Amino acid sequence: MRHPSGRLLTLLSLLQARRDWPGQLLAERLDVSQRTVRRDVDRLRQLGYRVRATKGPDGGYRLDAGAELPPLLFDDDQAVAIAVALRVAVTSGAGIGEAAERALATVRQVMPARLRHRIDALQVTAVERGTRPAPRVDSAVLVALGAAVRAQEVLRFDYGTGSPDLADRDDRSFPPARRVEPHHLLARAGRWYLVGWDLDRKDWRTFRADRISPRTPTGPRFTPREIPGGDVGAFVHARFRGSGENSGGWPCQGEVILDLPAAGVAPYAGDGIVEEVGPNRCRLVLGSWSWIGLAASLGRFDANLQVVTPDELRDAFAQLSRRYADAATG
Repeated sequence: MRHPSGRLLTLLSLLQARRDWPGQLLAERLDVSQRTVRRDVDRLRQLGYRVRATKGPDGGYRLDAGAELPPLLFDDDQAVAIAVALRVAVTSGAGIGEAAERALATVRQVMPARLRHRIDALQVTAVERGTRPAPRVDSAVLVALGAAVRAQEVLRFDYGTGSPDLADRDDRSFPPARRVEPHHLLARAGRWYLVGWDLDRKDWRTFRADRISPRTPTGPRFTPREIPGGDVGAFVHARFRGSGENSGGWPCQGEVILDLPAAGVAPYAGDGIVEEVGPNRCRLVLGSWSWIGLAASLGRFDANLQVVTPDELRDAFAQLSRRYADAATG
């Protein structure tokens, strides 16, 4: 028979793995009697775990949420995953960096040596994208937004003011609040966004969470609308590109022939399409937010090129050539 402490940890792991366990099945898994299972369950309760007895033909047990956070049990892979997630959370923009660092120190302290070595060897550096640090969002704001999304309640908030105290002031002296049906809370490139249906503008909008100051109380419940295209990730990606809500493509797309091998162009073409057309020539289909932006992007390949289509791209190259000529002689 295994040691009682080890059996207790195994019992806790089993209770965490599924919602309900028949008492007889637990006894068989632990290779003990049902009476021993009852005693072990009592020990878990003394440690702060809320294990509830369930009714049924055989009787059983269920691990419920408690009023306080008891000791937790993770397997090796779960412990490593938590440590990595906490390291990345420091730069998530969710306003929990200090708490994540303290939580990581706590988790690492109680890890066995073999896991500490794995964590220390896996150095994760979370780099924020962009030239400026991502703005921090008050974690209370994220919780409020997430709660409104889950409860499907109309959210009222001030946008762009940056003041955390607006929920307590007199609404009559400020512009009307935005009224939005919140559908998704998501993170992109270090920033948090709320995607929702703006009731006053009658359109889908994307709001930066760091600019939102929620007002209380929330509004009535609503029936969720379907996000255009059915995929919130694709929808937001298209919005940031400047394309239509039902299209994932760029608003400006052109095709050129470059005097470069496809193998040398593909690593720098992003989401462009590269096709070999000769020993040192390739076809490139690329998109951008504007025709001038597309022409400038193609110019960075530093090679002769021929515009296949469209005429707007040719005109953009002509405009850039005049600007560059003026800059060279100015």
